[in-house]
Amino acid sequence: MKEALEKRLEEIVKKLTDKEVNTLLSIPKDISKGDFTSNVAFQIGKSSGKNPMDVAREITAEFASMSSELSLEKVEAAAPGFINFYLSTQSLSENLQQVLKSPEKVAGIRNLAKYPKAIVEYSSPNIAKPFTVGHFRSTIIGDAIANLLEAVGYKVYRDNHLGDWGTQFGKQIYAIKTWGNEQEIEKSENPVKNLVALYVKFHEEAEKDPELEERAREWFKKLEDGDPEARRLWQKCIDWSFKEFDRIYKELGVSFTENGGRGYGEAFFEGKMEPIIKELEEKGLVKTDKGAKLVFFPNDKYPPLMVIKQDGATLYATRDLATDKFRLEHYGKDILVINEVGMEQSLYFKQLFETEYMLGWYTPGQRVHVGHGLFRFKEGKMSTRKGNVIWLDEVLDEAEKRAQNLSKGSLGIAKEVAMGALKWNDLKRSAHMDVTFDWDEILTMNGNSGPYVQYAYTRTQSVLKKADNNVILGSAATPESNSKKDSGQARMTDVLSPDYTPSSEELNLLRKLVQFAPTVEEAVEKYAPNVVCEYLFELAQMFNNFYQKHRILNAEKDVEKRFRLGLTEGVGIVLKQGLNLLGIQAPEKM
Repeated sequence: MKEALEKRLEEIVKKLTDKEVNTLLSIPKDISKGDFTSNVAFQIGKSSGKNPMDVAREITAEFASMSSELSLEKVEAAAPGFINFYLSTQSLSENLQQVLKSPEKVAGIRNLAKYPKAIVEYSSPNIAKPFTVGHFRSTIIGDAIANLLEAVGYKVYRDNHLGDWGTQFGKQIYAIKTWGNEQEIEKSENPVKNLVALYVKFHEEAEKDPELEERAREWFKKLEDGDPEARRLWQKCIDWSFKEFDRIYKELGVSFTENGGRGYGEAFFEGKMEPIIKELEEKGLVKTDKGAKLVFFPNDKYPPLMVIKQDGATLYATRDLATDKFRLEHYGKDILVINEVGMEQSLYFKQLFETEYMLGWYTPGQRVHVGHGLFRFKEGKMSTRKGNVIWLDEVLDEAEKRAQNLSKGSLGIAKEVAMGALKWNDLKRSAHMDVTFDWDEILTMNGNSGPYVQYAYTRTQSVLKKADNNVILGSAATPESNSKKDSGQARMTDVLSPDYTPSSEELNLLRKLVQFAPTVEEAVEKYAPNVVCEYLFELAQMFNNFYQKHRILNAEKDVEKRFRLGLTEGVGIVLKQGLNLLGIQAPEKM
C-alpha cells in the first residue's frame, strides 16, 4: 500500500512541477492524522516560493479521482502543508487478512536489500575479560539488527570479532606466570573471574613497579613470535573464556554463523596483515613517521591512522583492515558490512572506512558503524582494570529472581520474561545514548517494558485458546482448518463482514497493523531496533484498551465475535513477530 501511494505521489508531483523530489511517506505520530503522511508540499514550496498549504491542496485534488483505485477513504491537506492519507476500511481489512495468512513473516514487507549479503559484527568481547553488562549492549543491538536485515531480504552473516590478540595478553600471561595457579583456574566454574583478578593485580602491581609494563610487552612479543609457552597460555585463556561465553550466549539466545559459531577473532588475521601494509605502500597511502607507519587523509579530513607502531607491532587498525580485506575475498565485493561497536570509537571507524575507500575495497554506503553508548555508574565509567564492573551473570540472576513473581513459579517462563525485561530496556532507547546503571530501571517489568508487551501477547493467545473449538473462525472453514486451529496454526478468512462497522478501538488496531511493515522498514533504514520497540508498545497499549472495552468471546453477534477473534489473532501474530525480530521470546503463558 505504502509503495503504491509513493509511486502515485511521485507521478503527481512530476506532473504538477516537472521536478523529482523525495516522496517517501512516513507514519504520523498521531493515528488520527491518517495512516501515512507526506511533507512533499514543503519541499516544493521551498524550491518554488509557493505556500506549502496551496501545494498540498493541489496534490490532494489530483488524488480525488483515485481514492477507489488506491483503496483510500480520503486524502486531506492539513495545515501548515502536510498531506494525510487515510486507507479505506476494506483496505485495512485486507491487510489483516494478509497478516493472518503470514504468521511467520511480516506481511507486506518489501525487499530492501541494497546488496545480496550483509555481515553484522557484534558482541566482540575480549578474551580473559568479564562479560559485563556493557558487552550486553553490542550483543543484543547487533543481534536485533541482523534479524531486521534478514526480514527485508539480506543473506546475513553474524560475526563475533573477539579481542583475542594484543598487548593485554602480555599482561595476562605475565600475571598467570607470576601469581596464577593453572589448576585452580581450570577447575573454576567461571575461569574468567580468576583471569580478571590476575589482570587487576597486574595493574595494581604495575603502579608500584612500572617495569612490569616492559615485562608484559616482552611476553606479547614472544606471543607474536610464536613462543610455545606464550602460545599455550594464550590458547588456555581462549578456552577458559569460551566456557563462560558459550553459556552466556545460550542464555541470551544469541548465536553466530562464522568460523564454527565462534566468529573470526583478531588472532585469525595475524598472518594476513603484511599484505595489507604492502598494498597500502604500493598505492602510496602510507607514510613513515619516526618509525611508525600512518595513513594520511586528503585535506586532513581526519587525523592520521597509525597501522604500524614504532616498534613494528600491529594495532587494531592493522587487524581490522586485514579483516575487511578477508571479507571481500571470502564473501565477494557485493556486500554490506556493519560494525556494532561503542560510540567512543566513531572517529576510528571514520578513519578505517575512509582508508578502505581510498584502497578501492568498498564504496560509501557499504561500511556502516552502528555505535552504542556506554553503561556508566552515576560516579563514572566502568573499568575492568580497576575491577569496577557489573558482571552480566549478576544481572541475569537478579532479573530471573524478579521475573519469578510474574511467571507464577515457572522457571522456563521466568527466564523468557527476565530476558524480555533486560533486552527491551536496552533496545527501547536510541542505541547511541549512554545508560546510567540502575538496578530497578534495567530490570523494570512494568510500563514500557518487555514483560508488558509479552503479557499482551499471552493475552491474545489466552483469548484464542478459550474460543469454542467447534466454532470455526472464518467463512472458509474446513475440518483441516479446524485441526490447524487446535494446533495453534489457524488462519481466519473474511473476518470483516461488509455489514459490520468497526468501533474506533478496532479501527485503531487495524490501522496500527498496517504500520508494522513500514515500521520494520524504517528500523532497517536507520539501523534502529528502538523504532520497533516503540511500535510494539503502542500496539500492546491499543490492544489492552480494546480488550477492556469490548467483549470478544461473549460478543452479542457472530459477526462481531468472528471479527474480534480475527483482530486478536492478527495482533498476536504481529506482537510475536516484532518481539522475535528484537530477539525476545513471546511466551504462551505468563
